[in-house]
Amino acid sequence: MNKASSKSTMRDIDERTNLAGNSMFELLLFRLGEAPGTDKRELFGINVFKVREILVMPEITAMVNSPPSVMGVANIRGQMITVINLPQLVGTNPTKGLGILLVTEFARTTQAFAVEEVNEIVRLEWKHVLSAEGRGGGLVTSIARLDGAAENTRLAQVLDVEQILRDVFPEQHQVEIEPSSKLHIPEGSVVLAADDSAVARMMIEQGLQAMGVPFIMTKSGQEAWDRLKAMAAEAEAQGKTIKDKVALVLTDLEMPEMDGFTLTRNIKQDVRYSGIPVVIHSSLTGSTNEDHVKKVGADAYVAKFVADELAETIRKVLMR
Repeated sequence: MNKASSKSTMRDIDERTNLAGNSMFELLLFRLGEAPGTDKRELFGINVFKVREILVMPEITAMVNSPPSVMGVANIRGQMITVINLPQLVGTNPTKGLGILLVTEFARTTQAFAVEEVNEIVRLEWKHVLSAEGRGGGLVTSIARLDGAAENTRLAQVLDVEQILRDVFPEQHQVEIEPSSKLHIPEGSVVLAADDSAVARMMIEQGLQAMGVPFIMTKSGQEAWDRLKAMAAEAEAQGKTIKDKVALVLTDLEMPEMDGFTLTRNIKQDVRYSGIPVVIHSSLTGSTNEDHVKKVGADAYVAKFVADELAETIRKVLMR
């Protein structure tokens, strides 16, 4: 079984756009072994559009002095790809072995995750994906209700790939920004940002602070949308417009309750927010995903996490 996402056809892009237009996405489900102290094998998930292909475990070459969770590298179609032991990172016991490799594209990088088994791909509405923050799952961004609102729905934990990669390769996820990237936005206004990953929010905050930009950080598209509506009401009461309050909206795509596509569409279709630019800041990279983003009405797209590119993108959008 394999799925080529970065080299898919225009038909694939249209299908993704249709999914986003209906506030839906596809989740690849897999298992990582038995949970600590139990014989339960919980379901985990990752957005299908981060998965380049799924392979039977190839030969892996161990690398000297690599992090404990790095199994080594695999030669996949002529590309040397780092293989990460996902069960070891999350603390599960793969009693059936590590038989499957998920090759993923994330933030313009390619890496592979070793898993016990792959189960299925499910199509979900974002409203059935709830934030996991505060529920004890440090490497989990959200919990997906696989059977919707059914009382006994199956649950899957959606992994925080940003946090995982930062934990494995901390030196590759440092925020550095040149002094020339300082930005100026209209006085009294802020950048309204949304991201469900704690580590992503930290890096965005560091980047915006380095740019000298005031901001409000939210944890989901729904929270950002509610905040925007409240700020619009406040502006109206003060005899101002929402543009006096919000210079730009910066949003991730994959978020519980309301995704970035829906947030963007809500903003662009409501005359109250006319003229507020929306920049999508996402780890869903590759030319196909970037084309997909353009079709949902955003003013710009920038890949995570290159602070100078983010600064330059925001600057260009604000100058239009």
